[in-house]
Amino acid sequence: MRRAVCAEWTKLTTLPGTLWLVLGVAVATAALGAGADAATTCPSGNCPVDPARVCLSGVYLGQAIVVVFAAAVISSEYSTGMIRVTFMAMPRRTAVLSAKAAVVTGVVLVAGAVAVLGSVLAGRLILPGHGFGPAHGYPALSLADGPVLRAAAGSVLYLALIGILSVGVAAAVRDTALAVGTVLGLLYVVPIIAAVLGNSHLARHLQQIAPMTAGLAIQSTTRLGSLPLSPWAGLGLLAAWAAASFLVGGLLLRFRDA
Repeated sequence: MRRAVCAEWTKLTTLPGTLWLVLGVAVATAALGAGADAATTCPSGNCPVDPARVCLSGVYLGQAIVVVFAAAVISSEYSTGMIRVTFMAMPRRTAVLSAKAAVVTGVVLVAGAVAVLGSVLAGRLILPGHGFGPAHGYPALSLADGPVLRAAAGSVLYLALIGILSVGVAAAVRDTALAVGTVLGLLYVVPIIAAVLGNSHLARHLQQIAPMTAGLAIQSTTRLGSLPLSPWAGLGLLAAWAAASFLVGGLLLRFRDA
C-alpha cells in the first residue's frame, strides 16, 4: 500500500494543473466567503443570520473544484490509457484506488484548511463592520469558540469527503466529464428540486438525504433545531455517501476489464 501511495503521489505532483487546482480551492473558497461577508449586513442586530455559516459559504464553490480535481485523478488515466500501465505495475486494483483516494484526501485537507482559515479570518475582519460584532450582540468569530471550531473543521472534512465521493464515482464511470456532471448534479440539483417542491414534508426528506444539504449542516452554529439533520449526523450521512461511492467504484474497478 505504501508503494501505491508513493506512486500516486509522484504522478499527482508531476501533473502541471495540480498546484493550480489546489490554489483554486483555497482562493475561490476564501474569496467567495469574503464576498458573502461584505454583502451581508445587520444594522439593527438580532438578524436571523449565522455569521459562521456566512463566512464559510465559499465552500459551495470550492467543492466544485474539488470534484473536478478528484475525478480527474483517476478518470484522466482512463482517457489516456495509462490506467493499463498502472495496473500492470500494481495489479491490486483496490490498493490503487485506495492510494488515489488517500492522496486526494491529503491534498484536499491541506487546501481546505488554508481555505477555511482564510474564510474565518476574512469573516472576523469584515463582519463586525456590517453589524455582526460585539456591539450588536455577536461575539467575534474565533476558532477558540467551540461551535465555530466545529463549523470550520467540519468544512475541511466536508471537502475531503466530497473528494472521496468523486473518486468513487470516477472509478465507476471512467469518464471525467460524466463523473464531474454526476457529482455536481447530486450536490447542486437535488437541493434545487427540494426548494421548488410544493410539499414541504417531501422537501425536508430530500434535504435530509442530499449530500450537500446534509453535509453542510456542520457549518451551522445557530438555530440548529431548524436543520434537516444535526451537524454531525449530516456530516455522517455525507460520509455514508462517500463510502458507498467508494465501495461501488472499487467493486467495478476490480471486476471489470481496464
